[in-house]
Amino acid sequence: MRRRIAVGIEYQGGAYSGWQIQSAAPSLQGALETALSRIANEPIGLICAGRTDAGVHARAQVAHFDTQAVRASRAWLLGANNYLPADISLLWVRAVPDHFNARYSALTRTYRYLILNRSARSALAAGRALLVHQGLDVAAMQQGANWLIGEHDFSAFRSSECQSHSAVRQLRAVRVRRSGDWVSIDVSANAFLHHMVRNIAGLLLAIGMGREPPERARIQLESRSRGQGEATAAALGLYLWQVEYPPEFGLPELGLAADSAMIAAAVGRGE
Repeated sequence: MRRRIAVGIEYQGGAYSGWQIQSAAPSLQGALETALSRIANEPIGLICAGRTDAGVHARAQVAHFDTQAVRASRAWLLGANNYLPADISLLWVRAVPDHFNARYSALTRTYRYLILNRSARSALAAGRALLVHQGLDVAAMQQGANWLIGEHDFSAFRSSECQSHSAVRQLRAVRVRRSGDWVSIDVSANAFLHHMVRNIAGLLLAIGMGREPPERARIQLESRSRGQGEATAAALGLYLWQVEYPPEFGLPELGLAADSAMIAAAVGRGE
């Protein structure tokens, strides 16, 4: 009898080509499937909530797999983590009903773009946050972000490699916040286009540095042309931060408003 298992995953993406398995480069999916297959003693295939790109991190990735193996949740968790590299970790394991799907059952996905806004670089946050020397106007960034909330055609924020048939997405919230030297951009939506969050972050950074006015967000959105956009923000500042599911599945939740967790994710400790 096959069972469906859901797992929560945390990872640093700097050493990987992205989530999806590739023939000539290390992937997060490949590392996780190899570890779980050793515990199950059979091949394991994972379906995830969101396929992160090369260099992108995750605080709360969710995936599921089907297996005939009967193992306690603790055995899955400790066993897989024993075989995973230090930059990937299972956080939790839950048995779920057969109709659960990590991708299609998700209600909302939230990505966080993390910025260290100070003159000095950080030895601890290297590779895990974008360093911006110039002071950022967070209020102006939020004004620009407000133009993007709602259901729109986000063609101006998709990459040329995006394969989605439609560029229409429902952006449910964009929050720009400062905590000391740290600035975070949280973007929540039903689904995202390729590079959509990094392109939004690039625009908001231009606004925050005073290169563009907040209304530039409306102009870019209405242009529906990626050629009108600012530079794509670097992958190293991006985290898959939260995935929400219907409560019927009983999956653990990690709250959005967690500045100490935001900082810990970037530098490996809390303030």
